[in-house]
Amino acid sequence: MEKAILLIAPLLIGYVLDLLIGDPDNWPHPVRVFGNLIAYFEKKLNRNSGRFMKGAVLAIALVLVVFSFFTLINLWLINLEWPFMIVNGVFVWYGLANKSLITEGKNVFLALESGGIEAGRKRLSRIVGRDTSQLTPQQIHIAVLETMSENLSDGVIAPLFFFAIGGVPGMMAYKMINTMDSMLGYRNERYEKFGKFAARLDDVANFIPSRLTAFLMVLVTFSRKGFQFIFRYGHKHKSPNAGYPEAALAGILGCRFGGPNIYHGVVVDKPFIGETDRDIKPDEIRQVISINHKVCFVMVIILVISFCCYVKIPFWILPL
Repeated sequence: MEKAILLIAPLLIGYVLDLLIGDPDNWPHPVRVFGNLIAYFEKKLNRNSGRFMKGAVLAIALVLVVFSFFTLINLWLINLEWPFMIVNGVFVWYGLANKSLITEGKNVFLALESGGIEAGRKRLSRIVGRDTSQLTPQQIHIAVLETMSENLSDGVIAPLFFFAIGGVPGMMAYKMINTMDSMLGYRNERYEKFGKFAARLDDVANFIPSRLTAFLMVLVTFSRKGFQFIFRYGHKHKSPNAGYPEAALAGILGCRFGGPNIYHGVVVDKPFIGETDRDIKPDEIRQVISINHKVCFVMVIILVISFCCYVKIPFWILPL
């Protein structure tokens, strides 16, 4: 139990900080450092022949560097319990994105309602990769809900899952994987080969968390339809993972996601997820926000209980 406290305390510190503060703009953040590293090496390596191999080597190297760096920090703090818990707590906070996800989603709904269609489109463009210039209010609402469900996995449950497996080093390694996918995982001329390995690595990393997210969503809402939709529609998404939390939310709300959208000038015909093509009401964002908070809270409680039951903890989590 004594060692478990050194995991539980950082988890709770990070969870509470994210709940209260989120990710303030212009504050230092390791993901920005990750993004700068990826951009620097992409410019240097993504040229001429052997792009796939160079992209694969870069992806593996960056993940190993991040994991090793944070393991060394833990080793440095080996006999300092309070600094260990505080430093790890701060990085758990950095690893979570629940409050910022909720804030961004809510702000799109508010901008659309108070500022009109152009304000909604502009605000949405901050959080999605699709072309927002021609979207209708209904399409804006759907885009927000799709993004919030998918990123509940990528930005909340997956980081917590990898924290459970590998502590802060595992959590930060996952954040590097996810950042690489968001920057390099495009199917276009520039990134098709160079970013392919990073995209596949992200698919593997999110395989369990995406499905876990979907089941937690239906668990906290007691939604039978959401549970049915996971199996009926989860596998139909082009992504091997994104469809599961989207299907769960579509079932919970009784609506339909998916359909054609424009990404970087290319029309992508995404399959429909759900049955009822109904209008999303502005106040439904409150229900989705509640789901996000409940899922995050339940996952944290699951981890606390799990840490209390640990007998042996790997050195890269607790080098003690």
